[in-house]
Parts: sequence; C-alpha cells; structure tokens
Amino acid sequence: MLVWERPEPPSRPVPAPLSRERIVRAAIRLADADGLDAVSLRKVATALDVRPMRLYGYIASKEELLDLMVDAVHAEIRPAGDGWREVLRSLAESIRHAAHTHEWLADLLDGRPQLGPHALATGETVVAALDGVGVDDVMPVVAAVKAYAVGAVRREVAERRAERATGMDERRWQEALGPYLRRTFATGRFPALATVVHDAAHLDADQTFRIGLDVVLDGIEARISRR
Repeated sequence: MLVWERPEPPSRPVPAPLSRERIVRAAIRLADADGLDAVSLRKVATALDVRPMRLYGYIASKEELLDLMVDAVHAEIRPAGDGWREVLRSLAESIRHAAHTHEWLADLLDGRPQLGPHALATGETVVAALDGVGVDDVMPVVAAVKAYAVGAVRREVAERRAERATGMDERRWQEALGPYLRRTFATGRFPALATVVHDAAHLDADQTFRIGLDVVLDGIEARISRR
C-alpha cells in the first residue's frame, strides 16, 4: 500500500507527538538548510527529538520521505489563470519559484512518481484548463511544459551551486572565458555561433526563462490552431 493510502498510527500523549506532516516539515527544513545529504530518518528524528524507530510507524523508508517532501512542496505549485496558456505559464513559473525556494527540489523533479494529493491537484487544474481547446494528447503537452521548466531550473540551480563552489559569478566566468572565445571565433571555424554570441542580448535568468517558455507555448498554440 502506498504511503498516500496508509493510515497514520493513532496519536499518543507523549512528550514529542508525531505526525507525517511534522516529519516532512522537519525534513524540508533540513534540506532547505543543507541539501538532500542532510536528510535521513535518523537526522530527522534528531531534529524532532525522538528516537529514529518512532518514525518508522509513519514512514517506511527514506524514499517514502522524499516522495512526501516533493508532494508537500507541490502545495506551493498552484497554476492559475484565464485560459490554457496562462495556466501552463503559471505552472512553469510556479515550478521554477518552488525550486528556487527549495533548491533540492531540482534534484527530485521528474524521475519520481508524483502521485500525492498535492501533485494530483496540480495535475487536475492543468488538465482541466486544456479540456476542449483542441488538444487530443493532453499529457504530452503538459509534459513538454514541465520538461522545459525542470530543465531550466536545473540549469539555474547548477549555476548557483557552481558559483558557491568557485566564487565566480556569470560576469567573472565571462571575463575568464572571453579571451579563449575570441581566439576560437577568430579562426573562422564557427561563423554562425560567433555572430550569435557577438550580437546576443545580455538577458538575465528571468528574461531567458520567459522567452524560452514563450517558444514552448507558441508551439502548443500553433498545434492547436492547425486543428
């Protein structure tokens, strides 16, 4: 039986009462502070001042705990808007905001089944917004938007981590790599790429994300229009 369906143990009048919600919130606090490496049932038990064995009455494994953490954060992913395009835009932006707030989420999005009540509520909102707009295969459309959002936030999180590890922000990387690129492009081997890099607008992360998202949404709109 999945954790979503398994009832919690009855509450007991003990000095440190437990619930799945308290356990998950403690795990999220640890992950927010120090990443997923800081999350284990033993560490969560320590944070809650209980013995680790008490947690096993609520959660069978670390994998279940991670699933519960991801679903808890899905409560913050609440797509809304007038019409399918705004709902899909809101979905992507909400995923990005959640991953910026909880950086560890970028490591767990996709590749894990998202079947908890909050994740299903998000899916229900998005699928309902696409109902009747002329899309036969709704799930690939939703998957395309989610894949874009997840890919973008993973890149952004990776850049954040690299900056913390090296102390070099984007400007410093550009200064360090600029001479190499100028020498390489001067060979004439990469004329198209040289032109794009030379003429490229200096966009920040927000602008880059929104332009890419517009490209995805424009493609979906074109597909709908063809029908």
